[in-house]
Amino acid sequence: FFSVFNRKTGEPPLINGWIPYLGKALIFRKDAFKFLLDQQKQLGDIFTVHIAGRYITFIMDPFQYVYVIRNSKQLEFHEFADKMASKTFDYPALSNGKFPDLKENLHRIYQYLQGKPLDIISDHMMKNLQDIFEWKCSQATDWETEKMYKFCCSVMFEASFVTLYGRVPAADGHKVISEIRDKFIKFDASFPYLAANIPIELLGATKKVRKELIHHFLLKNMTKWLGGSKVVQARQDIFEKYELLGDYDKAAHHFAFLWASVGNTIPATFWAMYYLLRHPEALATVRDEIDHLLQSTGQQRGPTYNIHLTREQLDNLVYLESALNESLRMCSSSMNIRISQEDFVLKLEGNQEVSLRKGDWIALYPQILHMDPEVYEDPKEYKFDRYIENGKKKTTFYKAGRKLKYFLMPFGSGISMCPGRFLAMNEMKMFLFLLLAHFDVELAENKAVRLDNSRMGLGILLPDVDIAFRYKLRS
Repeated sequence: FFSVFNRKTGEPPLINGWIPYLGKALIFRKDAFKFLLDQQKQLGDIFTVHIAGRYITFIMDPFQYVYVIRNSKQLEFHEFADKMASKTFDYPALSNGKFPDLKENLHRIYQYLQGKPLDIISDHMMKNLQDIFEWKCSQATDWETEKMYKFCCSVMFEASFVTLYGRVPAADGHKVISEIRDKFIKFDASFPYLAANIPIELLGATKKVRKELIHHFLLKNMTKWLGGSKVVQARQDIFEKYELLGDYDKAAHHFAFLWASVGNTIPATFWAMYYLLRHPEALATVRDEIDHLLQSTGQQRGPTYNIHLTREQLDNLVYLESALNESLRMCSSSMNIRISQEDFVLKLEGNQEVSLRKGDWIALYPQILHMDPEVYEDPKEYKFDRYIENGKKKTTFYKAGRKLKYFLMPFGSGISMCPGRFLAMNEMKMFLFLLLAHFDVELAENKAVRLDNSRMGLGILLPDVDIAFRYKLRS
């Protein structure tokens, strides 16, 4: 049913499916992790797979990652990402020549997500999270029971939306954001299909929902929102300089930025919370660390007190960060893709060479690294202190006795690394900090939640089911 053979001298073995065009797409979609491990056992660390009309060469050895990541001239990412995003979010591709320097101008704006500007936007996020948790506190006179994913989605979506785009001043502002969130969830459910290049016309109401979402971000609506972030304002200012960019196109860009901000952060927050609640020792240790920080800084917990955390204080919560990193290790499934810009020979460690054709895809699949028992002992087990050594952050991991440059890659790599990763980490830490500072929390159901593999290769995997938990104010 399939054959393995060499195409040309120096090219990796090719796994070709028996179904025209699809190749191995179906089996890859079903369980990419198992499929790639099986091929690695048979063919070694470099092989090419025919998937839905694409020839994707997988580099499985983590010591070879650096040779792919640093070769950004011949192995390009931005054009691929631009084409996928423009189709998914319905705006004209940046690379079509009509918008000179727009890609570079937008990229420069990410300075607002680093350094001092990061501190400012993180402070706003902390305040908005506290407002939401204060409202939750007012409701929780006794044990309150909610579904965990729905809870994380509600809190993180509203806090992120208000932080980035501002408050909706209408009396029913919460309701407006909830309506946008509900539409967002419907669109997000179709995201894997859009990313797989399936026409949106085949995805039921997705096209209508996308259009409604984009309309929320038209300038006439956004100008009504109060207290938006500098990063969004800077994006607006740049879009206004391009006359050929229509109002709908600008709104589509804003919607895409929202998805990039919460599409992976929400499920990542869920998994961090879920694993903590599943492991009492982890929960107790992280809570003790949080209480100690509050006590040492003279701050009090409770709905009437504002908690302020500096970046340094957040960074020093080593157990919280380790627990978060461990959940990211277990739930992230991003595929780092590059496109070969020409026929060339990729030189690798150990005098290895790989011949690549123009248009071929090259992929790193870090989930294989994250679940490698040689790197992580008992990789299927959640160990909240895995990234701590002698009370400090552990950043040294080994394979075959050699130190790894890359050992945890939930945010991509090199030119494709998520520019919002620092804000995302801060947001998730602050969510967990406030949750555990204010509430006693416990699972209300005894059932296992597993990873939903439908997003394999696209970022953070969603849970296959939601699970009930309960919370009440800490005494």
